[in-house]
Amino acid sequence: MRVYRKTTAMLALIAGLICLLVYLRALSCGFVNLDDPDYVLNNPLIRQLDGELFRAAFTQAHVGWWMPLTWISLAVDYHFWGLNPVGYHLTNILLHTVNTGLVVLIADRLYRHALPESLRKGNHRLLYPATLLLAGLLFGLHPLRVESVTWVTERKDVLNGLFSLGAVVCYLRYAERARESKGAGRLYVASLGFFICSLMAKSVSVVLPVMLLVLDWYPLGRWRQGVPVRQLLGEKLPFLVLSLLMSAATMYFTAQTQYLVSYDIFPFSQRLVVSGTAIVEYCRLLLVPVGIIPLFMIPDPIPFDYTVKAIVAGVICIGIYLGRKHVWLPATWLTFIFPLLPVLAFFQNGDQAYAARFTYLPSLGPSIAAAGLLAVGYGRLARLSRWGGGLLVTAIMVLLMWYAGMTLRLIAVWDNPGTLWSRVIAVEPGAQAYKERGVYHYNTGNHAAAVDDFTQAISLVTSVWRPYVYNLYAYRGEALWAAGRYSEAIQDLTAAIDLNPRPSYYHYRGLSLQALGRGQDAAEDFRRAGPAPGSIDWYWDARKDNKK
Repeated sequence: MRVYRKTTAMLALIAGLICLLVYLRALSCGFVNLDDPDYVLNNPLIRQLDGELFRAAFTQAHVGWWMPLTWISLAVDYHFWGLNPVGYHLTNILLHTVNTGLVVLIADRLYRHALPESLRKGNHRLLYPATLLLAGLLFGLHPLRVESVTWVTERKDVLNGLFSLGAVVCYLRYAERARESKGAGRLYVASLGFFICSLMAKSVSVVLPVMLLVLDWYPLGRWRQGVPVRQLLGEKLPFLVLSLLMSAATMYFTAQTQYLVSYDIFPFSQRLVVSGTAIVEYCRLLLVPVGIIPLFMIPDPIPFDYTVKAIVAGVICIGIYLGRKHVWLPATWLTFIFPLLPVLAFFQNGDQAYAARFTYLPSLGPSIAAAGLLAVGYGRLARLSRWGGGLLVTAIMVLLMWYAGMTLRLIAVWDNPGTLWSRVIAVEPGAQAYKERGVYHYNTGNHAAAVDDFTQAISLVTSVWRPYVYNLYAYRGEALWAAGRYSEAIQDLTAAIDLNPRPSYYHYRGLSLQALGRGQDAAEDFRRAGPAPGSIDWYWDARKDNKK
């Protein structure tokens, strides 16, 4: 048994190290202008590593969320690295490395109940270890993991993953020892402790109690083994209470910051269509991970194909229900769909339809199930054909190399804001992507490119963004001023002022007027701008200083 445990631990280490080597490419990435300023670059909370940090992290929400362990981890990075992105990326990579190893440990515990004994102890001595390694690599190398690992802001994902997966490992060990009562209590407390930590990193793990019940059903089979339902539910009660408290706290804090989109603005019928589309796209991206971009925005208006995909999602659910005699199929589906529920459009907190990072925890079940199915397929092919097993192994190796290559390409997308938004524009061009890349070009001194991007953004404005188009005119006016195109700058800034007069708009129009020698007009604009006009920023509300 001790040798067996050492083998599993070694496989977990190997899987983690392979992922580590692939993700070392992320060390050359920087910060991006997508949430990184709020989480790191301009976040005063993480500038201190003392009692005040812990007090503020645990007693207040920041950037709309209560996740104290995430803020503390970022503060530790800032303490050692300042604003050098290398350290932040290294921490994310190491966390994902450990998580990949934990997936191997979880797969081992589950396969003992799910895989035929002939595959674990038969003539194919290397098959079971290879299956464990494959489960870890399917999870760790999948291109959908890139966003969670390479984006500094998504520290919350990999940190939550560490504690969530740790909770599952401890629970599986507890379930094995529950009948003997030998050390079971300590494992249960450890699982509950890891779960609490996961909630303090990111609230998405509120669904973990239900996932554990699914594992009790299959593959652990505790329901069939005569364990009373009352006991199974009682074991989950502390988890469930914590989940409800965390859900209530999350709803409270998001309501305070108005992060959640109201049903008046985004009605239930549209949420249902977008949620169904997201489920279908998550399935597609798991199977065929192509076309992955940092932002999958909700189209405006929502196209008909979203309705079609929502219907397909319903058909998938019905099909899985009808195929419930293959118990592994609904069990895998439930472990996939439950962690997605908090991030579907029913609880919309932005304008994204779906996102690659949301698949981090949901991919646990499918990765382990896929590796197990491939192992069963290998066993059958090896019995039927001399070459069948070898061809399957070759196909798996090609798949893993393709995953690694795709992952490396997607990591490069996160090099800087320019590469990030260029990737979005290449796949789904829209006003926001051009606007964000324009801001990056302006900040790096490429004013001509900034003007071009702001022009494209204005041409692609949808009905949702149209009330805020004055921001784009102001951005382009500032870029035109910086490029020395003063007459054009005056036209754009005047358009912005007509829609939403701001002190900064008057200031930059005054600078443009001054550059053209129109001193009297410039003086009037400077008067209107006041002594502290500030810089041009994005304003969501024409009546209030609500900046994004």
